[in-house]
Order: sequence, then C-alpha cells, then structure tokens
Amino acid sequence: MGMREKLDDKIKRKEQEIIEFEAKIREARVYIQALQEAGKLLPREEARSGKAETMLRPGGSAHKAFVALREAGKPLHIKDIMKAIGIPNNKTNRISLGGTLARYSRNNEIFKRTAPNTFALIEAGGEEPPEDFGVAVESRNEWVGEEEAR
Repeated sequence: MGMREKLDDKIKRKEQEIIEFEAKIREARVYIQALQEAGKLLPREEARSGKAETMLRPGGSAHKAFVALREAGKPLHIKDIMKAIGIPNNKTNRISLGGTLARYSRNNEIFKRTAPNTFALIEAGGEEPPEDFGVAVESRNEWVGEEEAR
C-alpha cells in the first residue's frame, strides 16, 4: 500500500467519524428539543409559589390589567380595564384582552370572572359568580312529564 492510499484511507475514516459525530449532534439536539417541549407542559413554579405578578410578562396587557385591577380593588368590566390601561376600545382589543384574562380565569390563575366580561383578582376575594352565571335566559316552556299528563 502506497503513501497516497494510506492518506486516502485515513481521510475516509475521519469522514466516517465526522458523519457519526454529526448524527450524535442531531440526536442531542432532538433530545434537547423534546425536553424543552416537555418543560412547556409543566406548570410554572411561580404559580405554585403564589407570586401572581411574576407570572405575567411586565408590560404585557395581562400585567397591565393585573395592576389596574389591584389599584381598583374591585371587579372591573373589560371596557373599564381597557380604559384604565390605555388600550383603544374596539372589538379586536376586547376579544384579545378578554380571551387572555379568561384563560387565566379558567385555569384558576391570577384572575377570576365575576360576571360576563368582568374580572377580578383571585387574591382580592370579592364576589363569586351567581349560580346561573353563563346560563342563557329564555322563556322556558315547562315540560309536562308522563305522570303529570295522565
């Protein structure tokens, strides 16, 4: 085997080594990505520690709503919250902010819903929604059961 063949052989082995290392790097990146995705599914540590304000991104609309509700000390309608935090009152903004606050409310985090489109802070206590909250009010036709029809 000549010198050139020995060099070619060494080059091929190193190229194979590089291919193997690149495969290991890809596997490690996939593993890291899977861990990051799994971490997103876990509840935030701040939620357990009771630090509601630290869960919210400073400067975000939910944080501004938190500050406005804390300053008001009572439940506010979404329009009043928007006015307090300086967001223009239009349908898009109402839906966006209302949806954000509703998500926290559904998860029992930071905000609670006290009436339709009315929110308060969980830490503030306050009114609970009425028992018929969310039930459509209609003229109800009483259903006559079989026993009453006889």
